[in-house]
Amino acid sequence: MNPALIVALGARYAFSRRSSLSFISLVAVSGLVLSVAVLVVVVSVVNGFERELERRVFGVLPHLTVYGRSPLARSPGDVDALAGIRGVVGVAPIVQGAGLAAVADQVAGITILGIEPDSYPAVSDYERYLTGGRLEPGAFQVVLGAGVAQRLDVAIGDDVTLVLPAATVTPAGLFPRQKRFRVSGILRSRSEVDGRAAYVHLSDAARLFRLGERIHGYQLRLDDLFAADAVAGAAVSRLGRERVTARSWMRTHGNLYRAIGVQKSTMFVLLSFLVAVAAFNLVSTLVMVVNQRSGDVAILRTLGAGSATVVGAFVLLGLLLGGTGIALGALLGTLIALGLPALYAWVSRSLELDLMNQYFVTYLPVEVRPDDLTGIVAVALLLAVASTLYPAWRAATLAPSRILAHE
Repeated sequence: MNPALIVALGARYAFSRRSSLSFISLVAVSGLVLSVAVLVVVVSVVNGFERELERRVFGVLPHLTVYGRSPLARSPGDVDALAGIRGVVGVAPIVQGAGLAAVADQVAGITILGIEPDSYPAVSDYERYLTGGRLEPGAFQVVLGAGVAQRLDVAIGDDVTLVLPAATVTPAGLFPRQKRFRVSGILRSRSEVDGRAAYVHLSDAARLFRLGERIHGYQLRLDDLFAADAVAGAAVSRLGRERVTARSWMRTHGNLYRAIGVQKSTMFVLLSFLVAVAAFNLVSTLVMVVNQRSGDVAILRTLGAGSATVVGAFVLLGLLLGGTGIALGALLGTLIALGLPALYAWVSRSLELDLMNQYFVTYLPVEVRPDDLTGIVAVALLLAVASTLYPAWRAATLAPSRILAHE
């Protein structure tokens, strides 16, 4: 007996307008559609946050910083040694320190970073988010993060005073070391960097920190974020442990990155239970098919259909119902996910809401990944197949003589 014939017969009864199973079948399929769609949307949103964290935060921040235990003399040999480490794609000298930015009675804590505009793009994408001109040596210009500029209420062309936590001894007493800078640009990366960044030219930073021709260290960009610890060990070994120490992104933002990964896995597992509940609705649907059409199954058995044929037919019928719901759910979830950022932006503007102000981005990031879609569909199909086994076994164990005796 051809299993396709039994599948067609079962589908006819399951979806026939005259069949009492049509509503239950539609409910089972609809449950799969909604649960798969929800899983696709949630995983896509988590993917979006992971992507923005990597692009914006790790695109602006260094992957690895090598600090001198004391200020280092600039050496092309050190740059070549670091650039020669496997996995390093960029090296740039820096001068870095904590300080304050002050304008009138407004004060903001900042991280002062001295950079060379020509070499720094090799380790940071900060120019992508920069509004204004490039830093010029000797001009005492500063690029402020958007959050710092907002707190100080300054714009491009205004003056700010950078103050270091170091005192200068004068005949009048101790005074904090400070210098007035002109704001030449604003950094709007829409990440936490905006709340504390203050970029100045490397030569101006060296004068401010009184380093002469020395620097504090080097920032490195890697082709693999997760190789940071291994590269850090190699960098320290090449430059000498007595001279330098290294600090990777894993020490500063590793917990946040891992938290997003754990959250994605957790949400996938939890929402998979939702898919499982919807998939096991197929059990009740197929059991009712068996109960209400047991006579038809008995007739097919008397015509020569074996147990394996009946089991295979009901498994295929379950896959027909489940596959339809899963495919529609994946399609619906993808469409919702792709349209969610625009919908969120419209709702935020219409209702004047700022629901994302506690995150490192101010909009809703979404990324639909084909590998995640494949995983979701595979898991849902596996659950759907598992849901068909009991009804199929029950149909295969029906006794044709006992059933036909009551027909």
